[in-house]
Amino acid sequence: MDRTFVMVKPDGVQRGLIGEIVSRFEAKGLKLAAAKLESLPEERVVEQYREHLEKPFFPGLKAYIMSGPCFLMVWEGKGAAAVVRTMIGATNPAEAAPGSIRGDFGLDIGRNVIHASDSPASAVREIGIHFAPAELIEYSKVDEPVLYE
Repeated sequence: MDRTFVMVKPDGVQRGLIGEIVSRFEAKGLKLAAAKLESLPEERVVEQYREHLEKPFFPGLKAYIMSGPCFLMVWEGKGAAAVVRTMIGATNPAEAAPGSIRGDFGLDIGRNVIHASDSPASAVREIGIHFAPAELIEYSKVDEPVLYE
């Protein structure tokens, strides 16, 4: 099974959306492999968003991500990164499909509720930034035989 990284951003945490978001991933059939609530230190925010360091919006993004707690998760399932990206919707909530997390809960591109890895390679990198190997739990769910061929 594949794994992917998901982060409920400070606006999603402050709005009480963690449970709704977790419920959507569980209802889809994904398996939670790790989760924690924390305020991210600057060095991890910089590493998380390193491709944006030189962009003019980065200082505001960094300040926003560090403004409150984030809920960090690792989800597991077949094609997990692609499945989760479809579920969260377009980066700009105005362009996100209704039914997607951003389409249902986001109003502003700068406060778009959630982040998810955009590829399996990004998932490996981002999981490594935020979770130690011992924090990732291996287990079987009773519904796996009915979810996958």
